[in-house]
Amino acid sequence: MAETNQPIRFSLGDEKLLPQETLLDTDVKRKQLSIGIPRESDSFENRVALTPEAVEILVSHGHTVLVSRSAGLEASYTDHDYSECGAQIVDSNKETFQSDLILKVAPLNINEVGQIRGNQTIVSSLHLTSQTESTIRKLMQKKVTAIAFESIKDKYDCFPVVRSMSEIAGLASILIASEYLSNIHQGKGVLLGGITGITPAEVIILGAGTAAEYAARAALGLGATVIIFDQSVYKMRRLQNNLGNRVQTSVFHPRVLKKTLSSADVVIGAIHLTGESPRYFVTEEMVKGMKKGAVIVDISIDQGGCIETSRYMNHGDPVFTKHGVIHYCVNNIPSRVARTASIALSNVFTPIISEIADAGGLKNRLKIDSGLRRGVYLLNGILTSNIIGHRFGILSKDIDLLLAAF
Repeated sequence: MAETNQPIRFSLGDEKLLPQETLLDTDVKRKQLSIGIPRESDSFENRVALTPEAVEILVSHGHTVLVSRSAGLEASYTDHDYSECGAQIVDSNKETFQSDLILKVAPLNINEVGQIRGNQTIVSSLHLTSQTESTIRKLMQKKVTAIAFESIKDKYDCFPVVRSMSEIAGLASILIASEYLSNIHQGKGVLLGGITGITPAEVIILGAGTAAEYAARAALGLGATVIIFDQSVYKMRRLQNNLGNRVQTSVFHPRVLKKTLSSADVVIGAIHLTGESPRYFVTEEMVKGMKKGAVIVDISIDQGGCIETSRYMNHGDPVFTKHGVIHYCVNNIPSRVARTASIALSNVFTPIISEIADAGGLKNRLKIDSGLRRGVYLLNGILTSNIIGHRFGILSKDIDLLLAAF
């Protein structure tokens, strides 16, 4: 019998019935979330994860937002600002820690982890260098899904939080240097810039990334002479195309760098340190050859610093002087301008939360959003970060395989 490609027909009386494809229900039910914004316990963390304006948007979409009393005060947002935008003001962090989604800036410490109910989503920074094994294991026990916001990528393959904070840190670094060059902070009394008849100040920037670019923009805007050092000719070319020929560039060479540093008024360390990078780009010997009263601002201090004489400081005690050079080495510069930084964070987090809700929940969103998935280091209490696993000797699993099981 000859084969035919004609569909099989079924008859019932005079009616002819054809088998049809089964239509799948593709409608995803939008999920309403309870979102908790706790007050930061770190005394040097002044930022808040969501602004009142962002809260208003989320509440208008049916979400519940709980804000701990005074959570936004250091960023100049009052409880009244939040309540007027629809937030529920609660007296303690313990209440916000019961929410489906906990959104904060600093990572949870071990005491805060003890207050959460478990089976929740936590979005915060990770701060791997200061993270403890006990905190990670406690989060695993609570079956938490944890996302490090500094590792989230957007659809343009950029790290939106890192970029925003780097822009702020770069701009602020020049303003900080200007403060410490002035007499009010016992500096040498030099104006960062230049006026008619006076040679402008010299600013040396190490690195050619986002923070370096915004530091250069600020320094050039004040009229300073700017020289940028980096290992990548491509990055320097891109930066020079963005800023023009007013900025000078050079690849790293110890002899050239040492000679340039000897006349510098300001040095900005803005290098993204990697495993292949040298630990220090400016040695102690180079610092000894700098002018007395010069200022170093080491933005890279959160990765250990790119200048040998740098050491970790905080906003309460931000500077020290070594070899006659003033050092500012604070790892959280954006917290100095908490309101601006909070708005920048909120601009990133608000659409992410809306996308999670529109997808019907976090797991559905993670399946289709590789950028958000990149930030996950715990999924339902299972470690998915090889870096954390290697550091603490904890078995980690592939997040793609785990999501396939859900």
